Parts: sequence; C-alpha cells; structure tokens
Amino acid sequence: MFLRVPIKHCKNCGTTVVYRVPDDGDTKERAVCPACHTIHYENPLNVVGTIPVLGDKVLLCKRNIEPRWGKWTLPAGFMELEETTAEGAARETDEEAGANFEIEGLFAVISVVRVGQVHMFYRARLLDDRFDPGHETIEARLFTEEEIPWDEIAFRTVRQALEHYFEDRRRGSFDRVHELSIV
Repeated sequence: MFLRVPIKHCKNCGTTVVYRVPDDGDTKERAVCPACHTIHYENPLNVVGTIPVLGDKVLLCKRNIEPRWGKWTLPAGFMELEETTAEGAARETDEEAGANFEIEGLFAVISVVRVGQVHMFYRARLLDDRFDPGHETIEARLFTEEEIPWDEIAFRTVRQALEHYFEDRRRGSFDRVHELSIV
C-alpha cells in the first residue's frame, strides 16, 4: 500500500483541509478546503531518464546520494515543471553523467504504484566516451551487458529497463515502448 504524508492545509488559503468525497461527482476521497472549496488532487511524480548507449555499451552512473548511495543506475531523476519528458531526461543525463548524446525514442514507461511514481526512459545515443559527472554521481562508466554489476543496480525500474533494452537489442528492433508496472 502506498504510504503518503496527508495534506493538512489548503495550498491556496492555508485553512485546515478535510478529507471527503467532493460534491462535484468525484468518487474518491480528497483533501477539500472548507473555506475556499479547493480540491487538492494528489498525483504521481514523474521520473525521467535515459539509456545512453555507445556501440555495445550502456552508460551507468554510481550514485553519490541516497537512496541507494554507491549503487549503479541509469541517469534519471524527477521531472521539473516547464519541461517535457524528453527535456527532463536530457537534463538529468547532462547533470548526472555530463555526457554528449542525442535523445532517441521513448523506450519504457514503468508505473511504480507503491511509491506513486511513473518512470520514463528514453534511448540515447552517446556521441563520445567523455563524461563529466555532477555532484550526484561518484562515477559514470560504460558497461557491456556482461560487465553490468547486476547485483549492484540501485532500482528495480532500472534493472527492468536494462533487461528489456538488451532483449530488444538481441531481437534487432526497438519498435515498441515497454509499459511495465511494479506494485
């Protein structure tokens, strides 16, 4: 079950909210302001990133932040306001890996229900093997499929995206977007 911190005060006027089914035909209990009648919807957070590839190697970043400090991940992070999913994935790849790359197609959309997140990974073609990782990354390194430290992968979403990437590469086609769920 998804654990969340409940909304306590209206984001518009500061009044203490009440949890109830709104009078607008909604069927789900929401935080409703009794003063200004604002309904506060709680929505998943979007995580965006890339699967950066150079030849037969994939770029992974060793995390310098919690959670999962010291574990390997794809360059990814929370999407910001005023950016598209592709722009966010590119920004995160630049911030975490300092890589020169071109974004390619959307590769995977993974719903992580228990934490209220949706992870979106794009394929990315690395233009060279020079990296300049930011402060969130200990090391950015290229791995062949056989070299990937599978037991040291930070998140299930990253592992699933990598597994599907290598399956598609063996198949010789990236003709679909993978829609996955972790409950």
